[in-house]
Amino acid sequence: MKRILSALALAVATAACATSPNLDRSFADIGADAELKGVLFSDRSHDYGDVDLTIYEGRLMLTGTMKSEAGHKKLVENAWKAKGVDQVIDEVLVGDGTSLGQGFEDSRIDATLRARLLGDGDVRAGQFKASVSKGVIYLLGVTHSDADLAAALDIARSIGGVDKVVSHVIVKPL
Repeated sequence: MKRILSALALAVATAACATSPNLDRSFADIGADAELKGVLFSDRSHDYGDVDLTIYEGRLMLTGTMKSEAGHKKLVENAWKAKGVDQVIDEVLVGDGTSLGQGFEDSRIDATLRARLLGDGDVRAGQFKASVSKGVIYLLGVTHSDADLAAALDIARSIGGVDKVVSHVIVKPL
């Protein structure tokens, strides 16, 4: 059983890395994500529990909420501390955290988006990462055509409960 789980984990890791155009960049993103989570965990001055970190090719997107402007400022400051972060995209709102009900709704939206992106034959799902906060879908990634981006945006906008879709996707033609 242990061998099966190890083989499955290796297959999932390999598949995840294969979707990225640059294997080294994928490992750098994983390292930056882990490093930043460590920095935030060790900073007890603010509660970062309602913040999501999404990183793709060195571009770090921050989403969610912070209770104070001082905490928000410290979050962005900490974001730049992680090696491998070339850009910080700040979509964090200052205010009340996400309610339990909204958290469940955001999770449903996220799962629906992932399933639809994977199921759509015209969209290369590995080119996109997403974060959902308070009914807003934030897309991050790199795609090769405006048509791919338009298809992903159409899928995101078609999901019930979505208030808005924000794209931080870069189009880099082949």
